Amino acid sequence: MSRLNPRQREAVHYVSGPLLVLAGAGSGKTSVITSKIVYLVEQCGIKARNIAALTFTNKAAREMKERVGKLLKGKDAKGLTVSTFHNLGLNIIRQEHKTLGYKSGFTIFDAEDAKALIRDLMMKDHADSGEDAADVQMAISNWKNDMLSPEQAASRAKDEREQMMAQVYKLYNRYLKAYNAVDFDDLILLPVTLFQNSPETLDKWQNKLRYLLVDEYQDTNITQYELVKMLVGVRATFTVVGDDDQSIYSWRGARPENLVKLKEDFPNLNLIKLEQNYRSTRLILNAANKVIANNPHVFEKALWSDFAVGDQIRIIECRNEDAEAERIAGEILNFKLKNKVDFKDFAILYRGNHQSRLLEIKLQAFQIPYQLSGGTSFFARSEIKDAMAYLRLLINPEDDAAFLRIINVPRREIGPSTIEKLGNYATERDCGLYQAVDEIGLEQHLTGKGLEKVRRFTHWLRNTTRRCSQEDPVTVIKQMFTDIEYEEWLHENSNSPLQAERRMANVWYLIDSLQKMLDKDKGTADEIGIDEAVTKLVLRDMLEQQQEEEETDKVHLMTLHASKGLEFPHVFIMGLEEEILPHRASIEENNIEEERRLMYVGITRAKKTLALTYAGSRKQYGEKIETIPSRFLDELPEDDVVWEGGGKNDKAANQEKGKATLASLKDLMGG
Repeated sequence: MSRLNPRQREAVHYVSGPLLVLAGAGSGKTSVITSKIVYLVEQCGIKARNIAALTFTNKAAREMKERVGKLLKGKDAKGLTVSTFHNLGLNIIRQEHKTLGYKSGFTIFDAEDAKALIRDLMMKDHADSGEDAADVQMAISNWKNDMLSPEQAASRAKDEREQMMAQVYKLYNRYLKAYNAVDFDDLILLPVTLFQNSPETLDKWQNKLRYLLVDEYQDTNITQYELVKMLVGVRATFTVVGDDDQSIYSWRGARPENLVKLKEDFPNLNLIKLEQNYRSTRLILNAANKVIANNPHVFEKALWSDFAVGDQIRIIECRNEDAEAERIAGEILNFKLKNKVDFKDFAILYRGNHQSRLLEIKLQAFQIPYQLSGGTSFFARSEIKDAMAYLRLLINPEDDAAFLRIINVPRREIGPSTIEKLGNYATERDCGLYQAVDEIGLEQHLTGKGLEKVRRFTHWLRNTTRRCSQEDPVTVIKQMFTDIEYEEWLHENSNSPLQAERRMANVWYLIDSLQKMLDKDKGTADEIGIDEAVTKLVLRDMLEQQQEEEETDKVHLMTLHASKGLEFPHVFIMGLEEEILPHRASIEENNIEEERRLMYVGITRAKKTLALTYAGSRKQYGEKIETIPSRFLDELPEDDVVWEGGGKNDKAANQEKGKATLASLKDLMGG
């Protein structure tokens, strides 16, 4: 507590009513939340099991839990909930699944599973090609986040297309229920709906969670706001921490106005501002304050710091996008050599993922190691998820999630209505889908070709499983992917033949990994079978993610969105041009405020130095176009920035910089 400043201490000690902590970037909000949890347990006598702290990412929840774990020991920490919103929702559904009408062990559909079901429904019930499945999926997600039922969505439809989307939404919900499955948005919506319809269940959870803390509150959507509001009830014992200037997720339903709504729903809400920044130099903070001041504000705040004034912010004009990427790579190498810093101290931020391609080529040319954040994990690729589902079913036929994923991949003409009838029967019998297929009673619900096709599938799977135990399992598995014509399926569902080949190569790589596991300890006491090898593969994804997060000496490349919550000594923000930052779509929709918040987030990632780059011209669809520098550059304080490159390019200064770099290289070689 002694390490907290007066405003932070005030936020920790205030427990007599609802509290909004308006926390600027780098103002130590996590310290406030973790210290407050300890204070509630040790000084206020609230049991840890009656406290929940919610955030938005698993990484943030894990870090918060680790920090609390260092402060609260043993019995004092028992039962504390530190999790994401979605994990809390999942726990509520698990405990209340009977009231909600689900079997235990329900399946969670990921985005790929959901899109596949939506595409099937569009093709079956609307004679649609299913090409717009992603758009329909986004519409359904938005409706769920806004707490709109299929009937309400249909009543608000403006045209035939929206009417069709609402009909698919209704069918999609029906099939999910029949599959004993929920999607990501349901993890919040179902608990809210349950609490609305079951006051006794709500009362139980309100008594269970007696104090609620919420991080990044500006990122909540309508359902998340309702979940918090219902859980805190009339007792209103909560602390929410947020920053309206860092609300950058409206495209996925976030409502920064939820900060204002709090005051309406809780009139005695107390407001405490955290404005002291512990991250950046004064010039960086001044630039951030000046830029964000151009947005309208309900809550006024200004970041300040006790740190040094720091270096001027550099604005670098480059001839074109190629020169921009090369300039950034050269700047990093030069700065590292002169100042003897690590590569991991640098971050390059950009508006869109496409901007990283040229940058990667230049960094490779300069032999600069880099780490691309937000890339797809090997196990997150759809072809690997398909392959893993087949492998999981071979060792555990009762795995309903795996069964649902691949029963129609590749397509076996087993339609959603067949799976719905199978799912409803399995729910009635309280058994797995695989077991339900073989039961005589299923014939009362499913007949004809539908029954014949699902039984043919399970018979084939049983035969493959038997062969795995009698023959060389890896040879059988390779043959399995050939028999189902999976490569042909990939060619039908990929953007190009090359992409299909790469995806199939990923599957063969996975199977080779399986072979290596089986070969590793062959003939020893530690020899494992196919079951253990597949189980190890299932766990490898978690290990892979942990390895990705390990600290390595590499330059960080990421989008501005992905950079939120992070900090780096030296930051480059590239592509400061109209139609890139701010983005063209935001200009057309007159939504510059969110783009400005994105710029603010980028600036406030920097601790010591900040450089902003843009290209004088850029190729678009094969044609060279002249660019317009971003309006955000004009909003920076004139005295705090220095312009380089372009018409102001100083040849003598560049020569001096080259000599300095050469001297640093000689010094390094000599060392």
